[in-house]
Amino acid sequence: MDENYQIVFCTVPNAEVARKIARAIVVDKLAACCNIIPGITSIYSWKNEIQEESELLLMIKTKTSVGPELTEKIKKMHSYEVPEIIASEMSEGNREYLNWVNENVK
Repeated sequence: MDENYQIVFCTVPNAEVARKIARAIVVDKLAACCNIIPGITSIYSWKNEIQEESELLLMIKTKTSVGPELTEKIKKMHSYEVPEIIASEMSEGNREYLNWVNENVK
């Protein structure tokens, strides 16, 4: 692959926030595609207490080169004090799909 690609995972509290972030990052060409996956239950420690929340998961397909800008955009739009934004590099994939990602991300 000539370009480096990544999948970014981000949990959100509800569908409204999910759609708002997903649409904004695709419009701004920070992502080619953002899947909104419902039905996530997150159990985590926050401020020394165990929390259990229903969430949605954004699965964002993008290029590594826009990672810092994407992270900042999500942080500005997100309702959480510390949003989960985790990136994983794609080691391989369908060449035609990756070409499409490349064409749709700045």
